[in-house]
Amino acid sequence: MPQDNKPNIAHPILLIISILLIASNLRGPITGIGPILDFISNDLNLSATQAGMLTTLPLLAFAIFSPLSSALARRIGLEPSLMLALVAITSGIVLRSAGSSLTLYLGTCVIGIGIAIGNVLLPSLLKRDFPNQGPTLTAIYVLTMGVGATLSASTTIPMLNVADSLNVTFIPNWAFALAGTIILPIITMLIWLPQLSNHTKPAADTPDIDSHSYMWRDKAAWHVSGFLAFNSFIMYAFIAWLPSILVSYGYSEHDAGYIHGVLQLASAAPALVLIPLMAKVKDKRTLGLAMTILAFIGITGLLMMHQHAVIWVTLLGFSCGGGFILGLSFVGLRTHNSHQAASLSGMAQCIGYLFAATSPIIFGSMHEATSSWDMPLTLAAGMSLIWVGLATLAGKSALISPPNLLTKTKSAELTSK
Repeated sequence: MPQDNKPNIAHPILLIISILLIASNLRGPITGIGPILDFISNDLNLSATQAGMLTTLPLLAFAIFSPLSSALARRIGLEPSLMLALVAITSGIVLRSAGSSLTLYLGTCVIGIGIAIGNVLLPSLLKRDFPNQGPTLTAIYVLTMGVGATLSASTTIPMLNVADSLNVTFIPNWAFALAGTIILPIITMLIWLPQLSNHTKPAADTPDIDSHSYMWRDKAAWHVSGFLAFNSFIMYAFIAWLPSILVSYGYSEHDAGYIHGVLQLASAAPALVLIPLMAKVKDKRTLGLAMTILAFIGITGLLMMHQHAVIWVTLLGFSCGGGFILGLSFVGLRTHNSHQAASLSGMAQCIGYLFAATSPIIFGSMHEATSSWDMPLTLAAGMSLIWVGLATLAGKSALISPPNLLTKTKSAELTSK
């Protein structure tokens, strides 16, 4: 890589703090809406399907803008692109908090675009500038994302109560609660400002859909993409609806919000366990099976013994967080080089987020049709069993080979015979 693509890091500690602060903004604006989704629906007369769109829209933005993010960074630079991501998240929060249905949906879309850019480019910067501390910093990075999501999910109900106690009338109480999430991205932008003097390009293996079109015809590539897709389908269904599910089971809005925060924190915890464990466990299918089976146990436990929701939600969060880490590792383990890995990563992100985007709507529609959460939870349990099967396929060690490589291999075999 050319020298000007990798700047001299004068203040590595400040850069690490900046990276972790950006990471803390990549889930919270989405997860914070779950605990107050019923308040929003009641105030704006939204159906369950329309309410589910509030989680679906960011996922659609992820699917559309993730493959485009690396092109943006190559055009204007990695550091300005990440600032643009923060500006989009902040602007989206302001727009979403205006109090109307139109601004709610528009702001949610803008937030999704900003998060999509950060999702793709931030790991690239981390890998490029701190290659020797990759596993440790990745674990801290994922944990920070979970902490940000936990804070957001756990504080929206208290913020809503603050709006009521202060008699806020210029915007609805739920809009005031959502507006509170703007503090973190503003702080992050201020700390990121010194990095804008750099205009470096992203790392070569930043996720992008390139000319490796054969990926879309490869079974193994679909197995890896399917593993990540089912992981995201389950996780985002519960990000959207877990507080509503818990309230229907008799939990208070406060307790439902806190348990929703437990889901986020539990999803970050596997980073501390799996990243060092990955090097020791040779057959990754074992880890994949463990994570997916935990999801089935957590979902069925929540369905049948919801009085112990904290236990089941912890298992589910750990499972989905661990599954996400494994899915990303499968991308590297099943490919020959960084460019091939980038192609598979772009494909998996596109498919995964598009599939995940359907889950909040499906859950909401099923609940609306049956007036119960039993059917959506039963569906999730069934999906987790399919996810178990995908773990055995995606976790294989065989590499994905380009067609020309396969042809050369077969020709060599025939020649040797």
